[in-house]
Amino acid sequence: MSEHAPDEVLTAEQRHLDHARAELARMRAHTLSLVDSLAPGHAGDAGADEALGWTLHRRAASLVDDPSTTLFFGRTDHDDGQSLHIGRRHVTDSAGDPVVVDWRADVSRGFYRATREDRDGVRLRRRFGVERGRLTAYEDEHLTDAGGADTSSAILAREIERPRSGPMRDIVATIQPEQDALVRADARTTVCVQGAPGTGKTAVGLHRAAWLLYAHRERLTRQGVLVIGPNRAFLQHISAVLPALGEVEVEQRTVDELLTAAVEGRGEVRVRGVEPPEVATLKGDGRMAEVVRRAVWAAVGDPAQVLDSGAVVVTRGSRRWRVPGYLVRDLLEELTTRGIRYEAARNLLPQRLAHAVLQLLEASGDSPDDVVQDAVARSAEVRRAVKALMPAQDPAKVLHRLLSDAGFLRGCSEGVLTAAERELLVWPAPPRTAGSARWSAADAVLLDEVRDQLQRTPSRAHVVLDEAQDLSALQLRAVGRRCSTGAATVLGDIAQGTTPWSARSWDDVLAHLGKPDGEIEVLDRGFRVPAAVIDYAARLLPSIAPQLTVPRSVRTDPGLLQVLRVEDPVARAARTARELAELEGSVGIVVATASVEDAARELSAQGVEFSRLDDPEPDQQRVSLVPAGLVKGLEFDRVVVVEPAAVVAGEPDERTGLRRLYVSLTRAVSAMVVLHREDLPAELV
Repeated sequence: MSEHAPDEVLTAEQRHLDHARAELARMRAHTLSLVDSLAPGHAGDAGADEALGWTLHRRAASLVDDPSTTLFFGRTDHDDGQSLHIGRRHVTDSAGDPVVVDWRADVSRGFYRATREDRDGVRLRRRFGVERGRLTAYEDEHLTDAGGADTSSAILAREIERPRSGPMRDIVATIQPEQDALVRADARTTVCVQGAPGTGKTAVGLHRAAWLLYAHRERLTRQGVLVIGPNRAFLQHISAVLPALGEVEVEQRTVDELLTAAVEGRGEVRVRGVEPPEVATLKGDGRMAEVVRRAVWAAVGDPAQVLDSGAVVVTRGSRRWRVPGYLVRDLLEELTTRGIRYEAARNLLPQRLAHAVLQLLEASGDSPDDVVQDAVARSAEVRRAVKALMPAQDPAKVLHRLLSDAGFLRGCSEGVLTAAERELLVWPAPPRTAGSARWSAADAVLLDEVRDQLQRTPSRAHVVLDEAQDLSALQLRAVGRRCSTGAATVLGDIAQGTTPWSARSWDDVLAHLGKPDGEIEVLDRGFRVPAAVIDYAARLLPSIAPQLTVPRSVRTDPGLLQVLRVEDPVARAARTARELAELEGSVGIVVATASVEDAARELSAQGVEFSRLDDPEPDQQRVSLVPAGLVKGLEFDRVVVVEPAAVVAGEPDERTGLRRLYVSLTRAVSAMVVLHREDLPAELV
């Protein structure tokens, strides 16, 4: 493999890039002209006009060029004489011939996976060096040269390691073969990726979403793709990736945002309360699903108690027809044990009762038809019976009763929860109504579980779930409901589990998601975190995740690590940030949550311009002040970790604290400085 300085080949390739840019501009201009030329009724009716206009606007948005990048980053030459330029999107000339081939197309697979042993028809692979949207170098790999040595790509290494600032970017130019295999996994397959820090698992998930939207556009656009991340700072960090790949309609939410929106949608409740970690942990326990199920179905009445004379009596003409209580009880048992939702069973009950009446009519010699059955099902007597046997329920009222009424909770949790656990769950001072309750985020998960017992939750075509190891069993069930008819891409790292309920195995996660047959894949080659940093952080693994293998950095640059004992870590961190800000790239100052205000004051006092990532809408500065609780999923060129002992102490228990520290110590792409006055955790010494 050889890298070339600018020459005639590079000049020709730059001309091709300029041509591609001109053709992309032509394609966008043509799309916008179609928007401008739309006349009322052009598509058939007002609804079709709106749909066509929306489609064209989305198409135009996907064709916006970014002059800071190139439209293509590689090229493959094939045995049949064909040459393909591989890029972020498909570009054609006015005749319809390809100028750039989308990286997601099947013919692009060879750029990522072809080897000398398995060329797949590729004889030459070319990578391009890029600076500010211009081609600066190229590198050729001749796959037909059987005697050639496999050497690492300098251009690839430089692209992976170069400093970055601002939101996360796509990795289409640097996708590795094992990553590409995951990106292009079958759409019906749920893929679970255990990824060590810096292995690109988040990028794999986002690029998988982009590939699925390309390969199955109609279905996925119709049913929707949802990306779920751990917090808003993380979602802001990844927000530019899919639009850069031409996908502008993918919803991105945190779990709390998703579930809060679901339960607050009708304006009946507000999520505004907080509660102790042990209560939140119990409310997210998988056993609560059974408690909730019993609470919902406890509303089904006993005919002997809720019906006059214990039977359903329907008047037809001059006669009265009686469905006895034992038969009504059989109908209820058939409906409540078949696995359907409460509302579905409630909607079926009138027809079941009407059918029983029709059987009585037929036994008397009558010949009723479907019209008669529908009339009986709508009769006042049947409606009253259904209201008594299966009353309409409101999710908030069901949960309000469960958490307010100790006797009801005991009946719904017998054999599932202990007496001590029931005591934790019951509100000490129950609110008078569901609307006045201070519902918590954990309650929102329970409310979602109640709502799904009542009525099926709509499913998306695909869900990308990042940092999945941090979700409780009921949160995972809530996510699973939203891809019940589709598949999921599940991403995370067991070693980075930092909630009291974090997962201990991916088998457990997949089971709670309702995807027990999902394929578990491991990424342990780190491309972004240098060896010096990952090796230092890996000292914690025997204590926090002994079942995991130690990740390997494949970076040629080992990076820089400094561990310094200082008198005032916060003041020293501010000075270090000021020095690092003079270099290219981003800087992250990671501190324990309790120290954020002190660090902010010190940074301001020393004249450092910075963003606070705990702000809802943080400014885009090169220096970011990051509470340790929000650093997960983020990366910075240079990181300063302040007082590791305080990061550990800020969590409810030592294991969670050490995991939070592991996350904090694995965010650096180039260099990390650890500043401490207190003794370091024993695992790091």
